[in-house]
Amino acid sequence: MGVYENIKHAIITEVYPPGFRLTEEALTKDWNVSRTPIREALKKLEFDGLITPLKRGFIVRTFSKEDLQQVYDLRALLESYAAAQAAMNRTEEDILFIQDAIRAYEIAMEIKEKDMDQNQAIVEANSRFHRGVINASCNNHVRDLIDKVVVLPLMFRSFYHFDQTDIDQSFQMHKTIARAIEENDPYRAKSAMEEHILRGRDFVLQHYESDATTVSQTID
Repeated sequence: MGVYENIKHAIITEVYPPGFRLTEEALTKDWNVSRTPIREALKKLEFDGLITPLKRGFIVRTFSKEDLQQVYDLRALLESYAAAQAAMNRTEEDILFIQDAIRAYEIAMEIKEKDMDQNQAIVEANSRFHRGVINASCNNHVRDLIDKVVVLPLMFRSFYHFDQTDIDQSFQMHKTIARAIEENDPYRAKSAMEEHILRGRDFVLQHYESDATTVSQTID
């Protein structure tokens, strides 16, 4: 990964938690690079809404419960539309990609069932599934908009609160969405994706009060 991706991942995984101050000097030491790529990364992260500027340096942004609600609602709107578009525009290659993501999720479920501390494989498989659906929509404008808002749910790390039943329900929703896309059923694909995202929203909001320190700008 590049410097931008590394710092972004560090924010998502709370190596740099909400309210953490970031400076060029400290980041050059953390990542053993010059200030130029650090400056470029910070500009992108500010554009993403992950950090906000200070007089000197930046601070990792925090978000309110209302922020979470609004972003999840927007994500539900965008991704459900993308799922409907995917059902109409998908190729066989898209179907294979989505099915591979579902298989990766199933394998990740088995890993997490043995060790509940293992979340990364679940997060990655989930992200891959949603990316596959978005790509299958063949709509670059929707993709760009989703890229702007999807970070918040991912950073809240809802999977870190999921028990095995929650994970299985998410998996079943993935299969329902994939089936609708494969069968060229835009209405069912849209409805299933909307339900899937809003379930994630409700789960995150339910846990907000008990885990407020992790509300820093995903997937569900």
